[in-house]
Amino acid sequence: MKIEKGEYGYRNRRKRNHTICVLAIAAVILLQLGARWFVKTDMTRTILTVTAILTVLPLANIASPLLASLPYRTPDQDFYERMKPYEDRCQLLYDLILTTKEQIIPADAAFVHPNGVCLYCPLQKLDVSRAESALNQMFAANKCKLHIRILREEKGFTRRLDSLKPMSEYEDDGTVDYAVRLLKSQSM
Repeated sequence: MKIEKGEYGYRNRRKRNHTICVLAIAAVILLQLGARWFVKTDMTRTILTVTAILTVLPLANIASPLLASLPYRTPDQDFYERMKPYEDRCQLLYDLILTTKEQIIPADAAFVHPNGVCLYCPLQKLDVSRAESALNQMFAANKCKLHIRILREEKGFTRRLDSLKPMSEYEDDGTVDYAVRLLKSQSM
């Protein structure tokens, strides 16, 4: 079963899949370098060396985001169960790892509502004001009118969710779906 961005369990599944890809590509590189010893002509050795070097590029493209996301795991199943009742009030996204030029923002949950976007990010070393500013600038640059807030406390996040009226009470102008697509595109 494929887990898409924004669904619960995405971080762990993505890490597992990328680790498998990194190991497979590393094995191919080692095979190419090992095959050099069994080849008789210098031209073939050179070709195997060059292909091994060129194979490192896709490996780096997959390994660098994997290394950046290694510390961030999918929250416990209990967290998901606590958030599930709110899914009728707003669009809830899980396991996002948003990136800006300066920071990595691991949002365990995010709600998108006509009143705005709120991210739950328990990472204590995150500079919240900088992260909010960068994400709001990204939204403004993409002509999205919603404002983003980041909360570190789960209690504050659930209190905010409790205060929301169901989305059905608001006129749908496509802003919520657009904001969801922006968040998913900005996520690793």
